[in-house]
Amino acid sequence: MEPTSGSPGRSWNPNQYQKFGGHRLRPALELLQRVPLEAPDLVYDLGCGDGKVTRIIAERWPAASMVGVDHSTQMLAKARETAGRIEWIESNIEDWQPGAPPDLIYSNATLHWLENHAGLFPRLAGYLKPGGCLAVQMPLSWGAPSHRLMRETLANGGPGGAPIGPHSLRDTVGRKWVEDPELYFDLLAGVVRNLDVWTTEYLQVLDGENAVLEWVKGTGLRPILNGLEAGDLAIFLAEYTRRLREAYPRRPDGRTLYPFGRLFIVATV
Repeated sequence: MEPTSGSPGRSWNPNQYQKFGGHRLRPALELLQRVPLEAPDLVYDLGCGDGKVTRIIAERWPAASMVGVDHSTQMLAKARETAGRIEWIESNIEDWQPGAPPDLIYSNATLHWLENHAGLFPRLAGYLKPGGCLAVQMPLSWGAPSHRLMRETLANGGPGGAPIGPHSLRDTVGRKWVEDPELYFDLLAGVVRNLDVWTTEYLQVLDGENAVLEWVKGTGLRPILNGLEAGDLAIFLAEYTRRLREAYPRRPDGRTLYPFGRLFIVATV
């Protein structure tokens, strides 16, 4: 899964990502359930990560040729640990093209890491064979307190309210990863036959100390974890952890409530 581009977040820890595997799996399955295809011949999973969802897709359509695509060497190594009929390809989605027109391009929690959605989404839809489907899920996390506090801590979390790390990293983290749903409708409405766009907010119940910090370490915090020098990272994490505890207080039962939004797109050509 995310990310697959050449961003500072391209180094991934599969074990960290799977700490909250159930929460991460649910939107992937809900997206898959809405795919209207009966018997696709060729399926690509873009941003396949460790392959867990790719294998579930393969089980749904056992006769289909299944290809998992990811830019993370670490994630693909994890995917290849499980034997099976799936082909695993290391590729940057920005440069990727299918070997043949697919019936389904599926992408869960990946495409938000790529820029130029205005070009990306119509291009992906254009790869499909007639009747094919583009199914995408992306996190609506940019406005969440956890991600707003990332940006604010980089901007003013250093000694005396100083910024932390290079300006380029603050620009990377400050980019709005996912646009409003209406933009994706407008991008695809003219190039597909059927289009379904919807959003869901999950009230995730997380266990453990500093649970929200552990969640974002597996996803959105990766550019910062990879982009800061050790000294700056220690300063950032100390202040960011403090701010997260205030924004997401741990409940008396030890659990933490973490509202998290998702955007879903299912487009059929």
